[in-house]
Amino acid sequence: MPRGNGQGRGMGRGQGQGRGQGGNFPGPGGYCVCPSCGYKEAHVQGVPCLNKTCPKCGAKMTRE
Repeated sequence: MPRGNGQGRGMGRGQGQGRGQGGNFPGPGGYCVCPSCGYKEAHVQGVPCLNKTCPKCGAKMTRE
């Protein structure tokens, strides 16, 4: 069996993770929710909910 640097071709097809399939990137829709008072507003694409503060109580918002 030949020796090498371990960079050969694989024999199967891999299944990669698709976009918007959970994880840290839940997709463009959804809501930003305040964990303290429950205030909810629509999520704006490109603006993380964690960067928003609740207009009612001032707490950091989270993604629903």
